[in-house]
Formats: sequence, structure tokens, C-alpha cells
Amino acid sequence: MQSSYRLPGLAVTDHVFTVPLDHTDPADATIEVFARELCDPAKSDHRLPWLLYLQGGPGGKSPRPLNATGGWLGHALKTHRVLLLDQRGTGRSTPVTARTAARFGSARELAHHLAHFRADSIVTDAELIRRQLCGDQPWETLGQSYGGFLTLSYLSTAPEGLRACYITGGLPGLDATADDVYAATYPRVREKTTAYYTRYPADRELLRRLADLLDRHPARLPDGDRLTVRRLRALGLILGMGGGAERLHWLLDEALDPDGEPSATFLHQAMNLTSFTDNPLFAVLQESIYGHLGAATGWAAARAMAEHPEFAENADPLLLTGEMFYPWMFEEIATLRPFGEAVHLLAERTDWPDLYDPARLTANRIPVAAAVYHDDMYVDAGLSLRTARTVGAMRTWVTNEWEHDGVTASGDRVLARLMDLAAGRS
Repeated sequence: MQSSYRLPGLAVTDHVFTVPLDHTDPADATIEVFARELCDPAKSDHRLPWLLYLQGGPGGKSPRPLNATGGWLGHALKTHRVLLLDQRGTGRSTPVTARTAARFGSARELAHHLAHFRADSIVTDAELIRRQLCGDQPWETLGQSYGGFLTLSYLSTAPEGLRACYITGGLPGLDATADDVYAATYPRVREKTTAYYTRYPADRELLRRLADLLDRHPARLPDGDRLTVRRLRALGLILGMGGGAERLHWLLDEALDPDGEPSATFLHQAMNLTSFTDNPLFAVLQESIYGHLGAATGWAAARAMAEHPEFAENADPLLLTGEMFYPWMFEEIATLRPFGEAVHLLAERTDWPDLYDPARLTANRIPVAAAVYHDDMYVDAGLSLRTARTVGAMRTWVTNEWEHDGVTASGDRVLARLMDLAAGRS
């Protein structure tokens, strides 16, 4: 099913595909996967190469285009037809939400359902879509963050579908467990918080004051949830993006009302930033993306925190947290509560299918160009570079000019550089 229309500077076609929930059992239930095709209107009838955009996450829907000029999209549309994929469970692709989760009869049924939303299923969806749109022609991919994880799964299982791959801030450790990932994550988040306090020294005292207030009496958020100290610390998630420190600084600028209590403005924004209403799968599947090699994830972020006493809630300075998810979130955050018992089951699971084929990746001959952000808070540069050394036909560009969102924050510079690298022009 498809529909076509025009936006300023864009020829748009919306596609809806029906795919099996479980690709190993196609006769079972099906879901819908949505993708938006974009093209320069002057070239809409041309035979152009395709570029599939793989969004970060997990659980993030593809971006909605605001304009066709500038940025990575404008650069891509000069030469390509672009497909923005809402990965299964996100956006318009049979979304997984708190409401749909609450309809399952048991936590075990829900956990079984959620296990079909990892990289292996997303890649198989992409191949089904490619064959419908492109026939036997391979396409190119741009993988942002988790989209890079998907890219390596794609190269491991269906390299015949790929002509070239571009990865931005998303090279996973191929043999890294969840414990390895979070052992590296806490020191990076500490460094980001310390750098934030160095830039905005008064915010250190203000956050400690807020934490002390909330410790005595948690505030009520507009949706009825409580703002506790640990939920306050989750605001640190934004520090890994370009301008994240400024976003947090201006959020705190209006944090207290004239009575010295958390302001309504602050509470509203804190709720929006920490509720995961729009992307619950981001929280639900975050640790499961590291479930492979027969190892349970076992709430790795929570266990790793015990090794870092400087992250205690009563510590001064108060250290924020980043891309970490904890059992308490699925008890205290309304939009995550329906997933709670199922996520515990996912954390105990040991029979995850392996997502990467190291031998196949070593033998890879598809051109791959990857930007590794040296100071990335979310994806460890050390693990990324270790992977880069083992993947054939991969060229890397290591930079500290950009944060994790460099592909968007840089305009067209990151994608242009990667395309040149993959083509051997740089």
C-alpha cells in the first residue's frame, strides 16, 4: 500500500508493508512496517540509487522531514532516493506502546512479543522491503547510532543487499557484553557531568539543591508520577548530544519558582524528557540489544553502578546518569510500568540469537565508512575502534568535532565525508 504527494522541495511516497512478526514462522501473526520515500521532484522519474536511513534507538522512529535543503538529507537527495524507515514497533509501524503492552495476557507473552523487535528482525524487514522496491538491486544505508548496530547485523546476514554503508556514532563491540558496555559507560558519563559543571559551575549547586528538596519531598509531575532524585539524574541523558549542556542549563534556569520549589515549567519539561512516552522501546530494549553470545544482560547498568560509589545520590557533586535503564524506572514511570515484568524476563534471557557474524564481517567487501566520535557518551570509542579493525573494507574517521548527533548537527559535512571515504575519494 502506498500514497504519493508533494512537500516543499520533496516528492514523497508513503509505503506500508505487511511483514511476519516472527520471520522464522511467517504463517504466524503479521505486523505493518511503514517507510517514507523521498526524492528531489525534478528527479522523481529518474532511476536513482536508494539510501536507506536506519534511525538510532532502539525504539526511535525515523525523522519527519521539515525541508529538503541542507543537512544530510539535502546532500543525499542530490544523488539518491532516500527511504526513511520506521523500524518495527515505532512511529507508524504497528507501534509498541504502554497501551498495547497492557493488552497482553501475561508478562511472558509480552516478553515473547518484544523479543521480535531486535536487530535481526529489523534487518529481515529491510531486506523484504528492498526486494519489493528495488528487486535485485542492492542499496546503500546510513546508520545513525543504533542504526550502525543494525548495519553490522545487515552485513552479517544479507550483504548481497548492500552496495555501501555509512555509519555515524554506531559501531558496536562485536563481542562486548552488556557488562562490558556499562563498565565503559559510567566513566564517560562522569566525565560529561564534570565538564558540564566546569562550564556552568552554579548548576552544580542548583542540582544538589534540587536533589535535596526532592529527597525530602518528591515533586509531582503533570502526569502524576513522582520526580525523585534518581529520575532527576536521568536528565543527564541529553548531555551526549550537541548543545546538550546548554539545553540542561536553560532547563535549570527556570527550575525553581519564587517560593523555592520546583517550578511548573521545570516539572513539565522534566516529565517530557524522562517519560519515554514517544519511544518506550528505547527503555524496554536498551540492554537487550547487547544480549548475545549466551549471556543474560541481568540489569547490567544497575549492577555496574554499584562499582562506582561516586554515583551515590547523596554525593557532591551530584553525578547525572546517561543511557542507562534501571528496574525502578519500570515501577515509577507510568508509560514504562506495563512493560515491567516482561523486561525482567528479557533481562534473564540467555538464548538470544547472535546478532553478528565475525567471520563474515572480517571477509566483508562492501565499502563501509564510519564516523567514530572520540568523546561519544553513548557508544564507547574504544569498543568501536576495536570493531573497526576487524571488519573488512571499513574506513573510519575519528573526530571530536561532533557529539553523538554529528550527522544532523554538522549539516551535510559528516555524510559527505563518509560518502567520499567509502568511494575512495578521501
